[in-house]
Amino acid sequence: MSSVRRNKFKVVIVTGVPGVGKTTVLSLAQRKANERGLKLKVLNFGDYMLENAVKKGLLSNRDQIRYLSFRGQLELQAAAATAMVEEAGRELSERDFLMVDTHAVVKTPLGYLPGLPSHVITILKPDMIVLVEADPKEIAARQQRDSTRYRSDFGGEEGVREIIEMSRYAAMASAVEVGSLVTIIRNAEGKAGEAAEQLINMISKL
Repeated sequence: MSSVRRNKFKVVIVTGVPGVGKTTVLSLAQRKANERGLKLKVLNFGDYMLENAVKKGLLSNRDQIRYLSFRGQLELQAAAATAMVEEAGRELSERDFLMVDTHAVVKTPLGYLPGLPSHVITILKPDMIVLVEADPKEIAARQQRDSTRYRSDFGGEEGVREIIEMSRYAAMASAVEVGSLVTIIRNAEGKAGEAAEQLINMISKL
């Protein structure tokens, strides 16, 4: 039973293909949660991986993470999950929520790396895993417009569609590991506020 024991606070992992707008949805959700008196602590998994990698002199920006060695990425994942839970544990009560902004899978030159493998999911122990999705054509267009990130190797619309499918498989496999809920939220173009409202409505019932 140790693998399904929960953290004292509720954990919701929010995933999505790069460019789907999950970080925007989370930002709006945090604002809506504040209005309802819900305490959310939103942490970005990649930020913790990047901070650790920079300290070790392995890279200088986020997009280089997926080009690190396979074992190097696994180590960064485990360290990030541990640091996030420890930080949240100092601030959150059992009524509060840790929201983890991350990816269910990461596309690397060698293949797809699970973003929530066993050694990560058993640390985070999520109550719910949320997949933020949108039309693959919309996501591909958003990726092309984002000049701040290197995303030209995602393969356009078909590549995005494949990552969405892989993310669903990975999220369900991770959920089975610790007994989590899995749900999908649509983030259509210009409808991030509605997606955020749906997210808050769901987690408030956990």
